[in-house]
Amino acid sequence: MQNDARTTYRDLAAQVGVAPSTCLDRVTRLRRSGVILGHRLKLDPAKLGRGLQALLSVQVRPHRRELVGPFVERIRALPESLTVFHLTGPDDYLVHVAVADMTDLQRLVLDEFTSRREVARVETRLIFQQWDCGPLLPTSPSAQSG
Repeated sequence: MQNDARTTYRDLAAQVGVAPSTCLDRVTRLRRSGVILGHRLKLDPAKLGRGLQALLSVQVRPHRRELVGPFVERIRALPESLTVFHLTGPDDYLVHVAVADMTDLQRLVLDEFTSRREVARVETRLIFQQWDCGPLLPTSPSAQSG
């Protein structure tokens, strides 16, 4: 299901060797227990006019709770933002963005990031290529006990 959320229960049941009703029951339990969080539609940013992607390492000063919430919500609301990570280490945030071109990236960094008083530094890395990984599997029993 991680590779194709549109997989039917019948096809999924055949792949794992159980009855479709058993498969439906197992998937329902995974949803109820919070293992399955939802389904997402994946879009191609380039086909939406956002062919340039970058990672922005952002340092916020002072790094205080009353600034973190509003900063994150502002960044999440930007149409260019794809993902925001709160980090440990010298950078406080890593923001994955998709923009039209270099001019749009420069506008985004200057107008939406460095213009904010709490943003002390932004470092930009362009993404040449990206690959999806997975599927995510549970840890093995030996890894859990070790």
